Amino acid sequence: MSERKDIFYPSLNLLLAFFLLNVVLQPLTDPDFWWHLRSGVDLIHNGWSPPATDPYSHTLPDWPWVNHSWLLDGIIGMVYTSLGPFGLLGVILLFAGIRAAAFILSADLSRVGWPYRLLAVAGALWVARPFLGATHMTTLLGLAVVLWLSDRYLTGHEAPLWVIPPVFLLWANLHAGFPAGLVVLLVIGCVSAVARLVVTRWPALADRIDEPVMTWVHIRRFTWCTVASGLATFANPYGWRLHEEIYQTLSDPLSMTKVVHWQTTTFTDPTGIRYGVDLAALALAAALFYRRVEPIRLAVLTTCLVTSLLHWYLIPLFLLVSVPLWADLLAACTVRLRAACPTMQTYPKRWLLVMTLIAALTLGALGPGHMQQVARSGLAPEQFFRRTWYPIEAIQWVQANRHLVGARLLNHFDYGGFLLWWLPDVKVFIDGRMPYWNLDDRRIFSDYLALFKNPPALGVLDKYHVDWALMKSGSRLDTTLSGLPDWQVLYRDRKATVYVKRRK
Repeated sequence: MSERKDIFYPSLNLLLAFFLLNVVLQPLTDPDFWWHLRSGVDLIHNGWSPPATDPYSHTLPDWPWVNHSWLLDGIIGMVYTSLGPFGLLGVILLFAGIRAAAFILSADLSRVGWPYRLLAVAGALWVARPFLGATHMTTLLGLAVVLWLSDRYLTGHEAPLWVIPPVFLLWANLHAGFPAGLVVLLVIGCVSAVARLVVTRWPALADRIDEPVMTWVHIRRFTWCTVASGLATFANPYGWRLHEEIYQTLSDPLSMTKVVHWQTTTFTDPTGIRYGVDLAALALAAALFYRRVEPIRLAVLTTCLVTSLLHWYLIPLFLLVSVPLWADLLAACTVRLRAACPTMQTYPKRWLLVMTLIAALTLGALGPGHMQQVARSGLAPEQFFRRTWYPIEAIQWVQANRHLVGARLLNHFDYGGFLLWWLPDVKVFIDGRMPYWNLDDRRIFSDYLALFKNPPALGVLDKYHVDWALMKSGSRLDTTLSGLPDWQVLYRDRKATVYVKRRK
């Protein structure tokens, strides 16, 4: 598709680059990040030997823990320990690079000019902002690499195909999202086989398909590559147990319904509304400007769209794969506007002014102190977390009064990973790793949720010998504990309350 590059001026490009920098740099606010950091530092101290059982909870210390991101945790730990006081800032920059690489590599699948691609990346990152703090950004990079290599193979470059299995070997040790890549490979292979059958049966249709159709020889090679990629994922410290852990997570009904990021996507809160607007805009733009027949692209987009509607956690996958389509649509829209509005060519600076103002206003929506907040989260995290929902004040009180609390903690689910880092000598009741963990009569997530029922199942406290608690202030369990004579409040603020069980 042709483009006029002279409509893009340095002022707009600089604003766009600054916007991308602002979005990819995010503070460390994901609750699960902190157990990843604790795991990584401990992994290094233990000579890169993963623990056989869970070392972080007192409720299931005998659980055969499978850390699906052991290598990523180790890398995070290396960055943190090697940079001293700048360790957290180094981790922030590491994940910023992962985010930028994933979305820019996805944009490279488009054949239009880079201004359109960067605009598409900016839009996708803006919608994905609530998800950018999570460690599953590694999976986005893995998926982008697989899509890029597959595209190279489809367009006649055979060498990259055999890079894909090693990518999956690495991916399976970095994050448990590698099944998404295998599904995409299966979709590409199946759609390519169907397309080849169609053009073999009706040769005249070959000219109507706007993407390459693999020959049977290439389809066979691609199939073997997919098989090799799947087998490569078994090369990890846990072998087949890694796949069992992923299956158990995805098949656990309680986790799927009660853990927020596995719940069905809705369009009622700000995150859902933003995603819904993006989908509506994409559908409208495609209806107006998309006239190509691309079965592989359509199949991959549809697969990722369906999964994103099933689970909040998978929304970034669709945002990633939609970037090249958005770039193509923006270029097509520009061509249509030039034809309809001759002033775009006669007075391009007027249009530049409008586009620059839009970019500036969007950048301003991030807030004037965004970069300062990012820097503060890396250089002065305790000060930064005072302005968040994290109970850093209560944790500091516990650090100073450790002798006053007990040994077996009951913590709020959202606090678990955070506590593992900030209170390293405390073993938690539950954290983000544990929703599907069940051993003997210890169904930890079910037992935890039972404490919040009406009436609460207080027998759970005796079952796990809980002798102190750190709960959200104002929560149902906070109210319950405050009314029990054998529980005493030691500390309370607007975020959290510390309880201790009175000694008899």
